[in-house]
Amino acid sequence: MLKISEVKDVKGLKKFIALPWVIYQNDPNWVPPLRGQQLRTLQGKNNPLLANGEHTFFLAQVGEKVVGRLLVGINRKLNREKNKQEGYLSLFEAIEDREVAFALFDAASQWLRARGISSIVGPVSPTNGDDNRGILIQGFDGPPVLMNSYNPPYYESFFEDYGFGKDMDLFAFYLDVASLDTERFDRVVSYAMRKYQFRIDRFDRKQLDREIRDIKRILDLAMPATWEHLTPPSLEEIRSEFQTLVQFMDADLVYIARSGKEPIGFVVGLPDYNQVLIRLNGRLFPLGWAKYLWYKRRITGARVFIQFVVPQFRNKAVNGAIYHRLMVEARKKGYKYGEGSAIAEMNKESIRSVEGAGGRLYRTYRIYRKEL
Repeated sequence: MLKISEVKDVKGLKKFIALPWVIYQNDPNWVPPLRGQQLRTLQGKNNPLLANGEHTFFLAQVGEKVVGRLLVGINRKLNREKNKQEGYLSLFEAIEDREVAFALFDAASQWLRARGISSIVGPVSPTNGDDNRGILIQGFDGPPVLMNSYNPPYYESFFEDYGFGKDMDLFAFYLDVASLDTERFDRVVSYAMRKYQFRIDRFDRKQLDREIRDIKRILDLAMPATWEHLTPPSLEEIRSEFQTLVQFMDADLVYIARSGKEPIGFVVGLPDYNQVLIRLNGRLFPLGWAKYLWYKRRITGARVFIQFVVPQFRNKAVNGAIYHRLMVEARKKGYKYGEGSAIAEMNKESIRSVEGAGGRLYRTYRIYRKEL
């Protein structure tokens, strides 16, 4: 007998976290998350999304066996700033059984309706960041790059058969570092920087508070008000995000563009630690630390996953200049590939920039919406 229940304690959260080890046990492309880190995230530690409104976790069980899971909630900050009544779902997983998926979607819908919510969107990031967004619908040929989604192909039919429609697609572009035409880009970038009077600064960890404030200023100016799915994060939310990212950060892959003292754009790239995590099976102890340190030095790729430029400096090659600097430094460090992701389909400027740098679209993630 299929039963849907809400998680009420740490024991339930651990069951929630453990389910993917069942679903992906024979899938060599799945990258296990660190169990301890995910538990802290779902308990709300340094998690802006869960702090922004009520939420709950659903488990689907047959007897004692967990067969599905779902996080559902309400981002009150987003709803307030965008004047809507929307709920979200995240971290959906289920065995290949439509009854299980539909029962979870039913539970989420009922929970949201009881709170006056009129639509549901997802899967969204479980932290309001750039991790685990959307369902992978194209590009199942290898492991995901750091913090990107991965799922069985049958998830797409679960959402569409239940009545979800596309809200937006997110794109991932593959960048071959070795094929970068450094000489040509050097000329173009140098000319643009002289003409429009800007420079590209490497992220300075010693000036962390200044760097975070400059990124906040760029986001406030650059994030289009027409993007219904995003609002500029608060200073505390940015700090929280950097606390999460700092363990993965390589300052040679993070840059801020400035004109004089004014910040005008930034890009954040991170080494593809999924190459390490895929070997740890979700645990750092007792032997995971040794593997982590060994494979960390052998990472061959990076994910470029946040980039914004203020309106005044758009179409002045700032995007391209930032990408170029990052790719040049990545090649010096021995990286073989980069992935520009996950870029929303309406973000035409970033798509042009990554394509201009030689990016090839190779994966697509879909976020769904359904009226309740």
